[in-house]
Amino acid sequence: MPIASVMLADVDTYFDRFADYRDRDADGLTFYLAGAAVTASEEAEASATALGELPDRWRAAAGQPRKGSTAASVIDQLLASPVLTYKTAARLAATSDRSAFSALDRLTDAEILSEITGNRRDRVWIANDVFDELERLVDDDPTPGRFLLTGSTNFLAVPSISESLAGRARILRLWPLSEAELAGAYPNTVTRWFDGSVGTGADPGLSRADYLERLCRGGYPEVISLDPATRRAWFESYVETVTSRDLVALADIREVTALTGLLTWAAGSTSQEVNVSSAAGALGIDRSTVVSYLEWLEAVFLVHSIPAWSRNLTARATRRPKLHLTDTGLAADLLGLGQEALLSPTAPATGSLIETFTVNEIARQASAALDRVELSHYRDRRDHEVDLVLGRRDGTMVAIEVKATASPSSSQLRHVAWLRDKVDVAAPSAFRAGILLHAGAQSATVGDRLHLLPISSLWSVPG
Repeated sequence: MPIASVMLADVDTYFDRFADYRDRDADGLTFYLAGAAVTASEEAEASATALGELPDRWRAAAGQPRKGSTAASVIDQLLASPVLTYKTAARLAATSDRSAFSALDRLTDAEILSEITGNRRDRVWIANDVFDELERLVDDDPTPGRFLLTGSTNFLAVPSISESLAGRARILRLWPLSEAELAGAYPNTVTRWFDGSVGTGADPGLSRADYLERLCRGGYPEVISLDPATRRAWFESYVETVTSRDLVALADIREVTALTGLLTWAAGSTSQEVNVSSAAGALGIDRSTVVSYLEWLEAVFLVHSIPAWSRNLTARATRRPKLHLTDTGLAADLLGLGQEALLSPTAPATGSLIETFTVNEIARQASAALDRVELSHYRDRRDHEVDLVLGRRDGTMVAIEVKATASPSSSQLRHVAWLRDKVDVAAPSAFRAGILLHAGAQSATVGDRLHLLPISSLWSVPG
């Protein structure tokens, strides 16, 4: 049990002891931390003892399955993997799917496991006693924030999981690291835009090549310090693990090759509207498979979609979402592109990848904002297009254009200006700012609530 869990149980004492410490009384804080460590250790020891006794109890309940059998192998791994699909059980026991099903049925009959989905497909089992121990810990001390449930899958998107934890959990999406985090800054740029403070605090020394270097590196913590060759190997292993193991264990994935092909297609289509027919034709699979596999790629956080925005300003607005790879380092790797290739004036992927790089940076800041910020995009059949529309619950909005150019011009904000004028008529004061984010160094106000800013202003302290 974390020491922080003990501290959360008595927040007043926690703040009192730190107040004493600021007043140069270190003894009270020292004894407080020591006491919290002892309590946490005692609780952890009690839980470890209770959990450690479970395998023997399970073997007895299952009728002492033969050592090396599938049932015995699953029991041996059950503490480490208390949530199972038949694919997981088959992998843990190094056996066939049929043998795994048989073992899961036996352990369910012995009331060691419970099947929690009630479906014929995508079934999931849990180890009852493990979750009973977790429930005991919560019942003994229901203080919020004591436990972090982490995973590489959005469990809300897994239809076979019936427990939503509604009302008992706060869901936080952990993105790859943002440039602001890597810079050790918390600029809160998105919030300032809504407050009317655009700022100009960007690093004038950041070149287009610098942006592309950061884009190709991406934000996965493991790759930050890797050289390009080692980074490529890491990306390859990561994709293989997620598509061939994680997704196959979660879903009815019948064509793993098509799944990885779809991920590469998505990388080539990043920052574009989703075209299911195009993907189906390119990969030789049906449309329903494309839709299903895209949903699963989003469930494991490899891609994310941005819905179309509309206030019924025009009936000609399109409704298709835009697709973005969650990490531009991964996207560039899937396309076989490095910094030098993207620097070429004729490289067609540079603009799309820079847009995704910028959208992802904004999305990471928006996810941490106290006031919820929704991301969407706008396009209509008259060729009005805005890359990103940020909206708050109070109806206020900020419109964003992203360009890979180092020489921006006010004309590149013409669609944002059109949207501003439309919104001003329909909802006066709702439109707060229109911003062109670019790969140059120029910061300027070029019209009514229209601004040019370097992309690096997203993680720079405002000037």
